[in-house]
Amino acid sequence: MKSFSTASSIASSTTRIISIDLLRGIIMVIMALDHVRDYFSIARFNPLDLTQTTPDYYFTRWITHLCAPNFVFLAGVGAFLMQYRGKPPKEMSMFLFTRGLWMIILEFTIVRFGWSFSLADGFSVAQVIWVIGWAMILLSALVRLPLKAIAVIGLSIILFHNALDGIKAEQFGNESWIWNFVHQPNIIKVSSNYSLFALYSLIPWVAVMACGYCFGYFFTLPSHERLTSFLWIGSGMILTFLILRFANVYGDPHPWTVQKNGLYSFLSFMNVEKYPPSLLYLDVTIGIGILLLALFEKANGPLVDFFTIYGRVPLFYYVSHIYLVHFLALIAAQLTLGRFDFMIGTPFNGFGKIPYGFELPMVYLMWILAILILYYPCRWFAGVKKRNKAVWLSYL
Repeated sequence: MKSFSTASSIASSTTRIISIDLLRGIIMVIMALDHVRDYFSIARFNPLDLTQTTPDYYFTRWITHLCAPNFVFLAGVGAFLMQYRGKPPKEMSMFLFTRGLWMIILEFTIVRFGWSFSLADGFSVAQVIWVIGWAMILLSALVRLPLKAIAVIGLSIILFHNALDGIKAEQFGNESWIWNFVHQPNIIKVSSNYSLFALYSLIPWVAVMACGYCFGYFFTLPSHERLTSFLWIGSGMILTFLILRFANVYGDPHPWTVQKNGLYSFLSFMNVEKYPPSLLYLDVTIGIGILLLALFEKANGPLVDFFTIYGRVPLFYYVSHIYLVHFLALIAAQLTLGRFDFMIGTPFNGFGKIPYGFELPMVYLMWILAILILYYPCRWFAGVKKRNKAVWLSYL
C-alpha cells in the first residue's frame, strides 16, 4: 500500500466525497421504508417467510438489507478519511472512543424513546446505533495498528465467524448472556422487570466497520485505480456469494431450497441471515454497495443533490425519522381506529391483536411522505455542520 503521505486523490481534499454521501443518503432513505412498514403495514407475518409472504412484501423487506451493513461499513470509511486528512492518531483514537460511548448512550435514551414514546416499559433493543458505538470503541484501539493488520483482523472475523454458529449460548450456563451479545442474538432477562433484546451482536458487525476503515484507503488512489479496485472488489464479493450460496456448504446458517416455482426458489436463494449477518449476507449487500460507489463516482444533478442531503447528516436523519414515523403512525391509528394507546410502550407489542394497518401501496405512500418531510430539516442541519466546525457537531 502507498504511504498516506504520498498517495494523491480526492481523499486529500477537505470537501465531502459525493459518492459516499450519495450511497449513504440512498441507504438511509431505503432504511426508512423498513420502519414505515413496521408501523403501517397490515401484514402480521415475516416478509421473508416464504410460507406466508408474497414477492412484493419480500422485496420491500429484502431491499432494506442493504442499509445496516453499508451504513456501518461507510462509518469505517469516514473514520479513515478523518484520520487521513490530518487528525493525529491519539486524537483520532479518543474521538472514536468517546463517540462510541455517546452512540451507546443514545441508543438507550433518545433512540429508545423514539421507538416507544415511553421510558416506563421494561424493554430495550440493542440495535444498529448500539453496535456502531461498540465498533467505534474497538476501532479506537485498532487505529494504532498498521492498516494491513486491521484488514487481516476484520476480514478474518467476517470470513470465519460462521464457523461459530454451532456454539449456543445455553452452553455457557449463567454466562449465556455474554454469547448473546457476542454472536447469538436473543432476549436477555436483566432483572425481574427489565429485558434487553441483544439484536445486533458484536461479531461480525465490529469487523464490518474495521473493514470499512481499511477500504477508505482506496479513496487515496487516483480515480482510474480507485474505480478498477471498486469493480474488482464488488464483483468478487458478488461472485463469492453466488458460488458459496449455490454450493450450500458454508457462509450462512440457512441453506436455500427448491420451492414451489422458480421465483420462490430465487427468493430462498437470496434469503440470507442478518442476525447475526452471515458471510454471504455481507458479501451480497456490501458487494452491491461497493459497485454503487463506482457507479456514483461522477454522479451529479438534482436527484444526486437530493439524496446527498440525507447522507451528510446520517445520525440526525436516523433519530429524526424514528420520531416522525412513529408520530405519523399515531395519527393514522387515531384516524382509523380512534385510539393509539397500543403504539405507546414496548415497540409493536399490541399490533397483532388490533385490526390496524394498511396494504403496501399506503405503506409506500407514507414512506415517501416521511422522506419529503425530513428533507428541509436535514438540509438545514447539513448547512449548520458546514458553516460551524464546533467539535460537538462532529458527534452528531
